[in-house]
Amino acid sequence: MTQRYTTCLLIDDNYIDNIVTRKLLENSRFANNIVISESPDDALEWLRDGSVTPDVIFLDIRMPTMDGFEFLELYDKLAIAKKNIKVFLLSSSLDPADIKKSADNKYITQFLHKPLTQKILEEISL
Repeated sequence: MTQRYTTCLLIDDNYIDNIVTRKLLENSRFANNIVISESPDDALEWLRDGSVTPDVIFLDIRMPTMDGFEFLELYDKLAIAKKNIKVFLLSSSLDPADIKKSADNKYITQFLHKPLTQKILEEISL
């Protein structure tokens, strides 16, 4: 796979998932820069202050301090250009309510089930 994105922001509180996902993204040459945040609050601050300007975000739903949907409510209020940022929910949730809610959210490009795989990366990079 040729590099598709400049900066990928991965927001997930699970350290092990982050290691596995980072390795897959690096091996796939998915993005030039891969930034990981285990805290949605930190990720919002990075987006707000411009220290991270992703063109793709992988966002977990279930996190202890703030879930992915709460993150997106605050993301909506950020004074940043969002038009060219793809947001993929990356979750192990099988809850139909989560899937419906993600389909109804204007920022979510697609709901993806964990674990992220090479095949999924190839499909979303088309």
